[in-house]
Amino acid sequence: MKQIIMLILITFTTTNIFAYEFKLNKNDLNYIHNSAKKKFILNRLAKYQSLKKKVQNYSLIRKLSHINTFLNKTFSKYDIDANLSIDYWATPKEFLLQGFGDCEDYVIAKYFTLLELNIPKEKLYFAVVKVKGQKTNHMVLLYLENKNSTALVLDNLSFRILPFPKRKNLSPIFAFNEIDAYKLTKQKFTKKVKIDWGKEDKWNNLLTRVYKLNE
Repeated sequence: MKQIIMLILITFTTTNIFAYEFKLNKNDLNYIHNSAKKKFILNRLAKYQSLKKKVQNYSLIRKLSHINTFLNKTFSKYDIDANLSIDYWATPKEFLLQGFGDCEDYVIAKYFTLLELNIPKEKLYFAVVKVKGQKTNHMVLLYLENKNSTALVLDNLSFRILPFPKRKNLSPIFAFNEIDAYKLTKQKFTKKVKIDWGKEDKWNNLLTRVYKLNE
């Protein structure tokens, strides 16, 4: 995760609060049909759809664990290799069709998958963190029952879902979703913030591509 992001300590809200459904469009079907890895893609998509049906009525922790594990099995690949574009944020469909991505792509796919499984978006947050020993920032997905509860961490670097305080190698910076954004500690959210994305607002561009353009 290479982009430098600034925080402004003011109230932040967004109006991008829509329902989500994973569905293939004509461009997606053409991509699959013309791909040399067509069989692999179709197999991955079939397992993905089957998994969502299987876990629909699972308990919360089992649901989180199954989605985290399944998507973590997708191969990681740096943006500069995958798309010839620094810090490209892939939609869930792009991630699953291509079969690879970097940390934010895993988080995006997990977030929207859990929305389909009726996890409220108010309880899911993208979190930018520092990983001990690494120079660049990392992104994970947090589940919080409420703002005062301890967050559970879904991370492509781990198949285990643990409370944030037990992830000793992670240092939190800030977290955001479609509703608000906060600075945070491992124990709780602190100050509400607005994110200055710089020249390109990757977050709202992603929401537009997912919700409005069905990319």
